Amino acid sequence: MRWKVRGGRPLSGRVRVSGAKNTAFKAMIAALLADGPSVLENVPDVEDVRIVARTIERLGGRAMRSDPTTWIIDPRSLQDAHVRAGSVERTRASPLLLIPLLVRFGEASVPQPGGDPIGRRPLDRLLAGLEAMGARVDECGEHLRVRAKQLRGARYRFPKNTHTGTEAMLLAAACARGETILENAAEEPEVDDLITFLTAMGARIHRPDRRTIRIEGVSRLHGARHRVLPDRNEAVTFACAALVTGGDVEIEDVRPADVRAFLTVLEEIGAGFACVGTRWRVWSQGPLRPVFLRTAPHPGFMTDWQPLIAPALTQAHGVSVIHETVFEDRFHYARELQRMGARIEFFNPPVEDPDAVYNFNLEDDRPEFFHAIRIFGPTPLRPATVRTTDIRGGAALLLAALAARGESVIEGVEHLERGYDRLDLALRSLGAEIEREKDERGQASAER
Repeated sequence: MRWKVRGGRPLSGRVRVSGAKNTAFKAMIAALLADGPSVLENVPDVEDVRIVARTIERLGGRAMRSDPTTWIIDPRSLQDAHVRAGSVERTRASPLLLIPLLVRFGEASVPQPGGDPIGRRPLDRLLAGLEAMGARVDECGEHLRVRAKQLRGARYRFPKNTHTGTEAMLLAAACARGETILENAAEEPEVDDLITFLTAMGARIHRPDRRTIRIEGVSRLHGARHRVLPDRNEAVTFACAALVTGGDVEIEDVRPADVRAFLTVLEEIGAGFACVGTRWRVWSQGPLRPVFLRTAPHPGFMTDWQPLIAPALTQAHGVSVIHETVFEDRFHYARELQRMGARIEFFNPPVEDPDAVYNFNLEDDRPEFFHAIRIFGPTPLRPATVRTTDIRGGAALLLAALAARGESVIEGVEHLERGYDRLDLALRSLGAEIEREKDERGQASAER
């Protein structure tokens, strides 16, 4: 699937943020722990959500959409604890699906997790935690198999930050026997949103401090109603669209605390912005200044944001640096930006203690991976045909195409649709010219 983009015009207007993809599909999985149906509101219409819904149905459960943004998840008819290959490999759902199936059936098997090709998503941190809770873990080729008659509470310290690992351990501990204490746990807003949902289901969870979560296991969880928090990645995407095109965009339904690190960077580069309640306005107010960015787990500058701001930094006056520390291979998009005229240099900065700086496992690193880029600006972006291989990298190429004068073609937009709810329509409401191409069979790939 491809989009044609005619760029070169400032975007302006008002746009509303969808629900967070990275909470929505995980809440759908968490709902499988309950003894009755749950209702999830503000769920985005993205492929990752649809994949999880289909998987729940294949396992015998019910996943029904009652309106465009509301899903009812009913686990009472679940009858299969084995997720087949080909079901969820394109998402990060596997390690999470493992938990409710294990709790309900005493054993479960799932395919190894997938997701975007931005680096390995090591499961060692999660699997060690499950073993500490009494589970037996076997890695059988492309599948994971876990068995436990009854998980028991434990004290477990994550060796490095893990977003999905923390969420999976929350699901496991919520129904375990006794108390679990998770140390060095992730503190992303999406994690706390999942905690809010689990608490509504009857779980007993609280944070005594930022990186510690205490969970007292309960014998049963009930269904609950929950509204998914707004997607901070989508909000930042719209903000960067305003910057790279020299526009003025007002973004509705934003929680400023969730994007505080990004607001700090906006101030550093000289962008115009204002936050009033849950409304966030971002505008161009003259030349942008260069900046040094280092990604980090929350509350640091989010790894998902660095591809989004990179096109705007091609217009900054000077040399900007982005140092990626969360994933070992996240600059695929930068090669494509080079084809659009961006002046980008790849390098590996000197680091005294790599194990302390980098959140990925050092054994997953390779000599051909670069962990930083220099962006020289300002440089006019030119139209080109480019291909995306991941969600945020695809958004970066789309933003660059919106700034380039002329017609660009973005190939592989199915990656974008895994993580964004009709992003092309939202940008078109701000004045963007985006057209969905027909597929090889001559049928419209989607409504124009």
